[in-house]
Amino acid sequence: MARRERVIRMSVEQPLWRALSGYRVLTMFYAVGLFATAYDEFDRPGIAIAFYVVLFVWTFATLPRVQSAVACTKRFLAADLAIALTGIVLTPLAANDHHIDSGGPTLPSIWTAGSVLAFAIKGGWRWAAFASTPVAVANLIERGSPARDTVHNVVLVWVASIAIGYVVEVARASERTLARALEIEATTRERERLARDIHDGVLQVLAMVQRRGAVLGGEAGELGRMAGEQEIALRTLVSGGLVPVSRVSLDAAEGAVVRAVEEESDDVDDGPVDLRSLLAPYAAAKVSFAEPGAPVPLPAPAAKELAAAVGAALDNVRRHAGAEARAWILVEDEPGEVVVTVRDDGPGIPEGRLAQAEGEGRLGVALSIRGRLRDLGGSAELISIPGQGTEVELKVPKARGKAGTR
Repeated sequence: MARRERVIRMSVEQPLWRALSGYRVLTMFYAVGLFATAYDEFDRPGIAIAFYVVLFVWTFATLPRVQSAVACTKRFLAADLAIALTGIVLTPLAANDHHIDSGGPTLPSIWTAGSVLAFAIKGGWRWAAFASTPVAVANLIERGSPARDTVHNVVLVWVASIAIGYVVEVARASERTLARALEIEATTRERERLARDIHDGVLQVLAMVQRRGAVLGGEAGELGRMAGEQEIALRTLVSGGLVPVSRVSLDAAEGAVVRAVEEESDDVDDGPVDLRSLLAPYAAAKVSFAEPGAPVPLPAPAAKELAAAVGAALDNVRRHAGAEARAWILVEDEPGEVVVTVRDDGPGIPEGRLAQAEGEGRLGVALSIRGRLRDLGGSAELISIPGQGTEVELKVPKARGKAGTR
């Protein structure tokens, strides 16, 4: 079995950083356009032109800085905000009184909001509130008095940036929750897979050694007793332990990252196989096999898991129905699903016995049968009447099989 590490990156922040990059470029050109259309309102246009040259160079030179939270450092944020504030304060020096009194835009115009939004995406609503405050003060200084339109614009930037910062914090918390949920799901699935494999092999061997040792006695009996103790310990571990198969980390640049170590079969051929070829070897003197007479194609992983579930059902027949019990395997190829029925003529299962066995850590039905079918998107139904045998009906939808299996 080969192992590979699958990395799932989840980040709602990255679209925000990309949008901010575009916003800064567009609003830079917008500010220059406003200046060009109101050129006559500037007594000292050289100051404005010099500022726009700096703004142009700064905007394009710092585009890599607004690609992620890691690249967007505190030092960069401080410098970016300083340029915006400088542009606001320079506006009265470059424009005439009519431009100021009529509520004309500042030199950076709405480009300033991009600096505040960078604070919001980087650090949340508290950082946004911190950055909005000096912007509000600079706008009031530029205007000279708290006019209605100035106060309106200041409040709008303040509220919008704080709201975006809060949304970013909520998104980060959601990412952590989702990453944890994926970790738990991956851990549970891996535990169930290992439990099925252990049940199909190690546990049954230990149980056989225990039974044979009890019959032979002597040193073999002691060996059987030890095997029984190990079987109980292993069942307890399988039913209650967790296997740490995934690791979750969260960093501000990439968002939540789930690393799940998966096992891959060396056989990469996952094409359809005939289910009959996998079930035919189970046929024996006391196991009858009935199939539709035509191929029953299923993806290789689904067919193997279904065949393993049939094998687990037959193991239960041999262990619990007795050596003389007969079993029948029936394969039905329905239009939307494949149905495999395993029936025996044993004494049946007493009511409540399955729940009791699962509580004792005996997970043959719970994991080796139902767990496998659940992973395939199918179902396993067990019907048992004391004195009339047991019937296990396994169903696998074909649509799920075409989509691929785990």
